[in-house]
Amino acid sequence: MERLLTVKDVSDKLRVGKSTVYRWVHYEYIPHVKLGTSVRFNERTIERWLRNKERSGKNELRIDVTLRE
Repeated sequence: MERLLTVKDVSDKLRVGKSTVYRWVHYEYIPHVKLGTSVRFNERTIERWLRNKERSGKNELRIDVTLRE
């Protein structure tokens, strides 16, 4: 069986508050499992979800610094 993470485990892993994780669960933003009133997260599923959120950083940043009088 896969290891199930708690809300605290996920908040620590992602470095966000527990209230943020609960909000993500409420809006079904993050994959989760409901066990009665408890919320758990499949460790592999969270890692896959996090990889899918990663951006490549391929766009070039251009900033216009033209001075206007």
